[in-house]
Amino acid sequence: MAHTLSTNKLIRSYFTQTREMFGDNLFVSIPQSESDDNPGLTLSEFEESISDCMNCDLWKDRTNFVFGVGNPQAKLVLVGEAPGKEEDLQGEPFVGRAGKLLDKILAAIDLTRDEVYICNILKSRPPENRTPHQDEIDACLPYLETQLKIINPKLIVALGATAAQTLLNVKTPLGKMRSQIWKWNDFNLIATYHPAALLRNSNWKRPTWEDFKWVRKILEK
Repeated sequence: MAHTLSTNKLIRSYFTQTREMFGDNLFVSIPQSESDDNPGLTLSEFEESISDCMNCDLWKDRTNFVFGVGNPQAKLVLVGEAPGKEEDLQGEPFVGRAGKLLDKILAAIDLTRDEVYICNILKSRPPENRTPHQDEIDACLPYLETQLKIINPKLIVALGATAAQTLLNVKTPLGKMRSQIWKWNDFNLIATYHPAALLRNSNWKRPTWEDFKWVRKILEK
């Protein structure tokens, strides 16, 4: 009993001194197994924890935080650049014209939106759909990294030059990045054209189709 009282006294003394030095905030060290390297969260729990993010100025004008959609255990994850107008309004990635084209591309290799996972590097829409700024990428990229650790896909497909160059930290033109498997955070990654680019230039439809036929083969191995 005396030992317990002595221990309690020491604990109270410790917290009293800590409060005097640092205020009411308690700082703790998180074990590695509970850190971002091993999130221990479901996708829905992670989404809820970050959906009010204000780490960059994009939150000021957003209608919805666009986290991602699809199978939380998908073998294939498709990563775009950022939400557009329709995505911001609906809170779901790839729901505009480019999204409808992406659905057709997936159907052509016998996949549906519900079987894969679709997301963007940024979770909030840049004004007028401009290219993301580096500080916005820096704020959002850790979220994508955690998403992918939770999903643990077999393959990532970067849609468009901005997504591919950002993830791989290169300036290589997209045409030269195609047709090879890259490594990103221990995941296999390939790069192809963004569906929106296909709407602007039909010449890119054939190489994109070749890329997705290859995606199908990779998933079947």
